[in-house]
Amino acid sequence: MTEDGDAGVPGSLARVLADVAAERAAQDVRWGMQVLPDGTGGERAAAESDAARHATDTAARAGALTWRHVLAEEVMEAFAETEPDRLRAELVQVAAVAVKWAQALDRRPSGRPRSTAPGLSQARDPNGAG
Repeated sequence: MTEDGDAGVPGSLARVLADVAAERAAQDVRWGMQVLPDGTGGERAAAESDAARHATDTAARAGALTWRHVLAEEVMEAFAETEPDRLRAELVQVAAVAVKWAQALDRRPSGRPRSTAPGLSQARDPNGAG
């Protein structure tokens, strides 16, 4: 097991992070600086976070854990958080899991690591125009 963040594929972490940086730049070009409320917290978000954690635990115990479980749990934990420093920490965890999942895709036998850096943003406009 490597501890350099490359997930068994030399250069993988740098490649994925470069793709993330390119995507962020594309988002800024497309939508400019966005100042939006967090929209997190509340009883419903807390319940959804608990449900995601339960689903992840259940899948792990059954030997059926997927990347979707892990990422959903992290996203739901972020959605439940209202304190800015803890929300930021949760969002970093979301990003780290997404990066690790992308690296897992790069390790698959299909051959070459995938890179989206040359493409334009695939993200959705929060106002529904994209």
